[in-house]
Amino acid sequence: MRSLLLNSLLLIGFLSGCSSAYKNLQQANGDVNCIAKFRPQFANTLYSTQVDILKHHLSGLLFFKQMPDSNLRVVFANEMGFKFFDFEFTRDGGFVKHYMLPKMDKKAVVKTLRGDFELVLLRPDLSKAHVMQDSTYHYTVVPTAKGYNYYITDTACAQLERIEKSSKRKPVVKVWLRNYEAGVPDTISIRHQGFTFNISLQRVQK
Repeated sequence: MRSLLLNSLLLIGFLSGCSSAYKNLQQANGDVNCIAKFRPQFANTLYSTQVDILKHHLSGLLFFKQMPDSNLRVVFANEMGFKFFDFEFTRDGGFVKHYMLPKMDKKAVVKTLRGDFELVLLRPDLSKAHVMQDSTYHYTVVPTAKGYNYYITDTACAQLERIEKSSKRKPVVKVWLRNYEAGVPDTISIRHQGFTFNISLQRVQK
């Protein structure tokens, strides 16, 4: 009997651990393209920036610069001009690493930063996207190689609540873009869920 009880508890724990955070979502009608209105209109936009990676803390200024060819340059440096990274996101979805601080220049770090800023830039391929909902929000669901990206809005798609990059079962990265002014968010927050890798941006008004 004791063995049976133990096995039952283990099974319940296993099933609970396997349940999806998105299991209550239902198929819904909606225009997947409605999220395009939330795409930040970065031109020459500057943010005061805090980055926490495991036990390391970086602070400085992050600059989004729209290039003449419509590519977007993203440069992060400290207040003295010492550069941490310099990336370029091309208009056709490509990515160029122009510079990365040697101590940070690890494939996993670059890949993570690229993925984070691609979420912020809000340029998903919507060709296979669909809309789901729960009792509070609408979810524009975009399939990815390892899960889904969820662009979560109110039911009228008038306000972006957050973006979630997920595995098959649960969010692994959450992004908030808040207080838009002239198409540019005043604050941006990126939070990884499984370990400390967080980025906080506050717009610097010129």
